[in-house]
Amino acid sequence: QVQLVESGGGLAQAGASLRLSCIASGPTANNYPTAWFRQTPEKEREFLAAVSWVGDSTHYADAVKGRFNNSKDYDKNTMFLEINSLRPRGAAVYYCAAFSSDNYDNYQVPLIVASGYEYWGPGTRVTVTS
Repeated sequence: QVQLVESGGGLAQAGASLRLSCIASGPTANNYPTAWFRQTPEKEREFLAAVSWVGDSTHYADAVKGRFNNSKDYDKNTMFLEINSLRPRGAAVYYCAAFSSDNYDNYQVPLIVASGYEYWGPGTRVTVTS
């Protein structure tokens, strides 16, 4: 079973930039992390960005398009989320996710629905000041 761990969160000023990381361990051949979500107590888990398992197709939520950038390092089993122009409403717990081939097999299309993912990290909290 793959394990995901997010890092890079913390206290940041509004307008700052952050670089979040998602490191996968254990079996990753069929469970590579492909998406980022965030969640607050008042909102359900919100989709941010996802990449396709096959190819280089990336999909971003309208709320973060142009400010967030997702990238992957296959050799290090790591996915990154670059956050630019951090806004106060961006304060949340950020999660990365990986799907199982038993639940999703359209590998050329990014999976953007939270319910489609089986594996999640514990999250990294981003707190915004000012």
